[in-house]
Amino acid sequence: MASEDITQGQYVIECDICKQPVSFFCRRCGVNLCDPCVPVHLRIKSKTGHDVVDFASRDDDDTSNQENHTSKRLDKPKVSGFAKITQQRLNSLSKIYQRKKDEVTSRGEEWHRLIDKTVKTLHQELDDMQKKHESLLRKQKGELEEILGKVDEINATTTELKNTQNVMDIKKLIARIENQETPSEITQYSFPVFCECKIDDNYLKSYFGYIENIQDRKIPMPKLKSEDPVISNHKILEVPRVITAIDTGFPADENNNRLYDIVVIDDNRMWMGGASKTLKLFDFQGNLHDTVSITAHGGCLTVYNKHVIYTTQGSNNTVYRVAADKTIQTMFTTGEWRPYGITSTASDDLLVCLHKDDQYKVVRYSGTGTVLQEIQYDSQGQPLYQEPTYITENVNGDIIVTDWKKNAVIAVDRLGIFRFSYSGRDTTFKVGYITTDPAGHVIVTDLKGDKIHMLDRDGRFLRYDIPDQGINRPRGVCIVGEGEMFVGEQNTGIAKRIKYLEQ
Repeated sequence: MASEDITQGQYVIECDICKQPVSFFCRRCGVNLCDPCVPVHLRIKSKTGHDVVDFASRDDDDTSNQENHTSKRLDKPKVSGFAKITQQRLNSLSKIYQRKKDEVTSRGEEWHRLIDKTVKTLHQELDDMQKKHESLLRKQKGELEEILGKVDEINATTTELKNTQNVMDIKKLIARIENQETPSEITQYSFPVFCECKIDDNYLKSYFGYIENIQDRKIPMPKLKSEDPVISNHKILEVPRVITAIDTGFPADENNNRLYDIVVIDDNRMWMGGASKTLKLFDFQGNLHDTVSITAHGGCLTVYNKHVIYTTQGSNNTVYRVAADKTIQTMFTTGEWRPYGITSTASDDLLVCLHKDDQYKVVRYSGTGTVLQEIQYDSQGQPLYQEPTYITENVNGDIIVTDWKKNAVIAVDRLGIFRFSYSGRDTTFKVGYITTDPAGHVIVTDLKGDKIHMLDRDGRFLRYDIPDQGINRPRGVCIVGEGEMFVGEQNTGIAKRIKYLEQ
């Protein structure tokens, strides 16, 4: 929302952050703010908190009125953000609908190719059938002509012997006539018939495809908090320390990969999946507590309502749950889309990376499998993803994936609007897994660089986390409490507990 310029004398009073015309004022910090910079300012840690009011009422002493007014005005940036998003979607509407038309056209072209192929196949069948039919008729004609030739010979001999008195020749002729076979039936070959299959509208919709109508899905407005969660009284260690190293015992697959994913289930235990049809439950000291058999290699894990949830490449497009009795239960299926990365959210939903042919998207599901949100295109109607593989949610609601084909980290906000991407700092970067800590740091494993990248919540590079004992092909990573992470080495199968913050 635009605000009128606030002037003092001949000068325009500016926002202290971006130098745009001022709209608000923080009385605790003494900072001038414009509309877009209010949420930025509210993220800044302040011992006294924040008290943001309309600039014109900055000197008002009525505390209760100030608080009520502030709460009303704090809604303004949120509504402004939604208005901006709506405008972006309005701008991209024609491109997205044209993309859908192109999909229908492509489907039609595919059917035309199949029809042309079917016509060509049926023509070839008719050509082959014609050759066979011709061969049968020629054979039949030859057999009949042979019989007619013999009959003509007998008739000619009969004429010659009419006036003969040679009894022996007559007896021979009679024997020939008696032995001459006359066909009692003849084979008649029918012509082929083209059997047309009836086509109706229901048939076309069932096999060609149809258009789903517009659906409205309610997405809660992101809540603005005066202060985001932080890890207080901690500092980042110059050299992170390995506290524990656990040999998970997963075997190697054809690419010599062993350990895939790690998730913490409670204060002292974690599930791991690797190159075997099992999930393993370890405590933080490395003791194996349980093993659960699954139908494919253990791919992507998360925790939802204190249960481990997983997807695998051989999961039949299904999201599974390990129940309390260690039986495997189906949570929901994902239709024609193959699920990969999965994570639970602060709002008790599940975010899943989905692949189908050359299409990719992120879908928010309820625990029962109801689709709540789909994220697939940017504001220009172009695909956001090329191969989203692992996924996490940050403390500010950002949805962050590692895209293995783009070799990048891609973040969108809660509404699916692009926020940032990160593609490493050198050519050795190979994006792996991703997670976030309570301070909103984005933790990215580097499969080929043998290091861990730490970003801030806006995707800016902060530092490399390379522990004192090194890290070999890190893949799965999860945060353990405050200032520690478990990182799985893909090729060795070792899971290392690393301390990267200290008090």
